[in-house]
Formats: sequence, C-alpha cells, structure tokens
Amino acid sequence: MKFLHTSDWHVGKTLKGQSRLVEQATVLNEIVEIAQREGVDAVLIPGDLYETTSPTADAQRLVVHTLLELRKTGAEVITMAGNHDHAATFDAYRPLMEIGGIHVLGQVRPVTDGGVVSFDAKSTGERVNVAVLPFLTTRFAVRAAQLLTDTPAEHSGAYDQQVRDMIRHLQTGFTPGAVNIMMAHLTITNGQLGGGERVAQTVFDYYVPATAFGSEPHYVALGHLHRRQVLDAACPVHYSGSPIAVDFGEEANRSVVLLVESSPSTPAKVVDVELISGRRLRTVRGTVAALTAQAAEFGDDYLRVYVEEPTRVGLREEVTEALPNALEVRIDVAFAADRERTTPPDRTDRTPIELFDEFCIERQIVDPRLNSLFAQLLDELTSGQG
Repeated sequence: MKFLHTSDWHVGKTLKGQSRLVEQATVLNEIVEIAQREGVDAVLIPGDLYETTSPTADAQRLVVHTLLELRKTGAEVITMAGNHDHAATFDAYRPLMEIGGIHVLGQVRPVTDGGVVSFDAKSTGERVNVAVLPFLTTRFAVRAAQLLTDTPAEHSGAYDQQVRDMIRHLQTGFTPGAVNIMMAHLTITNGQLGGGERVAQTVFDYYVPATAFGSEPHYVALGHLHRRQVLDAACPVHYSGSPIAVDFGEEANRSVVLLVESSPSTPAKVVDVELISGRRLRTVRGTVAALTAQAAEFGDDYLRVYVEEPTRVGLREEVTEALPNALEVRIDVAFAADRERTTPPDRTDRTPIELFDEFCIERQIVDPRLNSLFAQLLDELTSGQG
C-alpha cells in the first residue's frame, strides 16, 4: 500500500506581520494534487495543522477544505493535534469529521476507543493499522498514562517512560499480516530542530529516544520538528518536516512530503517529493546600492535584509522601495552606530527560554531546577491542551 506523510502545516502563521494564508493554500493544494496523482491509500498528518490554538475562521476554513479535498482522492485521512493545536477542539469536531471519512484525534485514546485507526487499503486490500499518539505535555502525560495503562500517578515515571508505556499500549492494536504504522507528535533524541519550533516543548523533559518505537512498526510518521530527517532506529522513523518554511530560521530547510510504500512483509520504501509552490525565505546582506542592483535575483522571495552601512534617515524606506518583499530590515552589527550607547540590545529574535537563561546568567543564578520549572510554566501557558 502507498501513503503520504506530511505534517506541521502551521496554517495561519504570519511572518513579520505578513499573512501567508494565500501561499499556504497554494502549498496545501499542491499536496492534494500529489495525493491524487500518486493514488495514495492514506494521508498521515501528525499534528500542528494550525499555528495557534485559536485559529482564525479563514485558517480553519483552509484546513477543513484541504482535509476534505484529500479525502475526495479516495485516501483515508488521519490527523491529530500537535502542540500548536487545541486538542479539545479537535475532539469536539471528531464525530463530524468521521461523517466525512476523516479521522481526527485531539487527546490520546485507548486502542478500544479510537487510538488505532484500522482500514483496508483501496489499492491492495491489505489491512492497515495506524496507532495515533497526539502531542502531550508533561502534565497531561501522567493522566494519559493512567488512562491507557492503568498506572497510578504516584508510580508514573519520567515523560519518556510514560510515552514508552503509551506506545506499547497502542501497539497492542497491531495485527499480524497487516501494515502497522505509528503516528506521533514528539521530539526524538538527536533530532535536529528546524528553526521555528516552540522551544519550551522541544527541550528538557520532552525528549523520547527513537528506540521507544521498537521494531514492530513498518513505519513511524512523526510531526513536531520542522526539518526533514530520518532517525536511527530498529524501524523506519521519519520526520517529513514542514511543507513551508515558517520563519527565517528555516530558510535552508527542504520542503517536501514523503511518499511511502509498504507491505506486511517488506520494509517501507520512502521517497521525498519536493514542494515547489511555497515562497523562499532568504537573508541578504550588502549596501543599499548593492542590494538594489541584485533586486531582480531575489524574485518573489521574502527577505531579511542586513544593511552594510551606517543608519541614516530614510534608509529603511530606500531598502523597501528597492526590495518590496523585505519583511525585516536591520543594520549589520559591524555598521551599528556608537557601540558605547546604553541602548538595550535587540532581543526580538530570542525565545522566552533564551531570555530567561540570559536573565539567570546576569543575576548569577545557577539552578537547573529553576530553568526546568520555567520551561514547564511556559509550556502550560502556550500549550494547546487544557
């Protein structure tokens, strides 16, 4: 059987105030066309469909439309909540989505209550079992472990052990002679960040080793890290990455979807399918004159510009007139005026974790427990669960 793996759409994400909804619609339409052309049996989307837990009506309309279009190709569509999504809302719409033939999970579920989605592949008639593990914060992992494994909270181990227990439970829904697949929204040990992930939910207690999946799955479809990558494990473990660079930290990432073929008796064969409809993000440097001379080379790329000359009145306007797609204009640090000024440093690109670390360093506070507690508090404030 054949299926498509894509994740981390982040529909509704803006870039320096620039809406990208039209661009996102174009990319998602390209994914639908690939699914149609390849005649896939299933489309797996392991989380982060939205950028925020409170998406706009337009963002929701685009996601729902895309899911329906994917279903119209004849493929089974299976998706779940990531850390940017609102799990409770996903579950609220679950019965309605099922009417349309779309499988949606917000919170983790036992095997007997939808935790494993089973179907017969339209192309081969082979049985397919997809175990689904949505994103879990450390706080909710304890509750989920109790639900799935009847483990008392006081006996629950660390986050990675709780996740291992849930994986083992979900794999009890695998059957012999079938294609058995695992979907999860997780940070895997040694996985490389793509550049735009929510830091509080990719550090500290959130790492899980790839060995947690064992050797039983024919394929593990992961979401959460935005960089396309393969993890070393006893079974095929893949991140598809985001189909669009969500910010300038991801400008070097490849935008792909994964076309996977598997059978009950053969290893999964994975092919990267390049996505070409998204706009490139690019960082450029130079004087205003040099950048103006290069303008044609940049095409429709969104630009982050470092100007290699001292600031002056009207400089930003000169740059944006020459480069209309410049979303961010800065003076290169080598040309910054009067370095002895007491003006606070620009920290707009720093994450909350990084800012807190700097604060602790400045105050000479050294206590890993404090850093971990801050990450957990930030996680609870920014997570889509609750």
